[in-house]
Amino acid sequence: MENKTLVRKYNVPGPRYTSYPTVPYWDNDPTIEEWSKHVADAFAVSNAKDGISLYIHLPYCEKLCTFCGCNKRITINHSVEDSYIDALLKEWKMYIDIFGEERPRIKEIHLGGGTPTFFSPENLQKLTNGIFEFADKCEDAELGFEANPVNTTEEHLKALFEVGYTRLSLGIQDFDPIVQKAINRVQSYEQVEFVTNKAREIGYTSVNFDLVFGLPFQKLECVKDTIAKSNALRPDRIAYYSYAHVPWTAPGQRGFSDEDLPSNEEKRALYEVGKEMFEEAGYVEIGMDHFALPTDALAIAADKKALHRNFMGYAPTYTQLMVGLGCSSISDSWTSFAQNIKKVEDYKATIEEGKLPIYRGHILSEEDLLVRKHILNVMCHFETTWDEETGQLPLFKTLDEKLEEMINDQLVVLSDNKLEVTEKGRPFVRNICMTLDARMLVAKPQSRIFSSTI
Repeated sequence: MENKTLVRKYNVPGPRYTSYPTVPYWDNDPTIEEWSKHVADAFAVSNAKDGISLYIHLPYCEKLCTFCGCNKRITINHSVEDSYIDALLKEWKMYIDIFGEERPRIKEIHLGGGTPTFFSPENLQKLTNGIFEFADKCEDAELGFEANPVNTTEEHLKALFEVGYTRLSLGIQDFDPIVQKAINRVQSYEQVEFVTNKAREIGYTSVNFDLVFGLPFQKLECVKDTIAKSNALRPDRIAYYSYAHVPWTAPGQRGFSDEDLPSNEEKRALYEVGKEMFEEAGYVEIGMDHFALPTDALAIAADKKALHRNFMGYAPTYTQLMVGLGCSSISDSWTSFAQNIKKVEDYKATIEEGKLPIYRGHILSEEDLLVRKHILNVMCHFETTWDEETGQLPLFKTLDEKLEEMINDQLVVLSDNKLEVTEKGRPFVRNICMTLDARMLVAKPQSRIFSSTI
């Protein structure tokens, strides 16, 4: 009964905090010149110390998955591949010019989408080889890609492994045929099993499964079945996401209504059952919505309090500079953000003009940088501490007032210079971060822009 009361109380719209400030609160766009200066400064620090990270957005999909809120382009015309990869490599060369004479050291590459495996194995090799024509790979580099079990072939797996990829993430969502039909994402257990086993046979060291709870027509029994089947394949990592129902930004979601979705209490029950089944199978909870085997790099990083969170989700490594290539990608220099143009044609046209394709961003203030650090700590380590000077700032001085209800509900423990999330409070970590969100506290959104926190 208590859990139901807490769910009703705290299930409100809120950010997922892959960045701070969150995108709707960006209000200090950098010019191209300012962004280039932030990149150059971050590169000078990041490259020598940790290397840099790359996120590459590959937007094409052959079919629309109606649950998806990502930036994508639906087509069966594969002739689009060549010109898009050419544009990506031209954009990368622009960043190489910003870096100057020092050769970049790549710590991490993540191919996201869309569907990266929409592209042919040859084109994915061409893209990766083009990146490394101007860069070196760190010894402990992590290269990974998102894969659709339906179109990921043995040739894809071999070609990407040959150029350095050792981890992949399979978008599964749910194995139940009714749910799959509703979200237009139909794939069999056998297809998932084939890709998982073949990847391990080839030499991949980390396989992630993406599962989603709270989908239309999803029932407890079918979720149990999905998790049992997933656990049987023993992926190294599992991302168990709450479905974000945002039909105002993802038109494909308008095909089902709130009545088709599990209620707040039912949705939370799906998570609790999932968590129990994962932990019984030997997985440990990592940050928010993630589970990993104790031997996985993500679990090891969490144990060492080295876990990081960015626009790619949780990562076992941190680099100050993350460059986003491709339409809609977001880059992060720690002191600023920049997002690329979303429409493919406009992105490519801007590249052809020889210009960086950014259209918005944010230069962080001193307060932004401070809040960002503490929100990251809570998201990654379930705790944060501050010094006496920080404790005198208005945001921290009044934290006990803002957290009073959560303290009474035993979700957090607050001392003079430390905020700690309890085990009971972990499902509500986004709500806890909202009490630190200086921008949201000053100006709450006038319209609904975030999905619900639970």
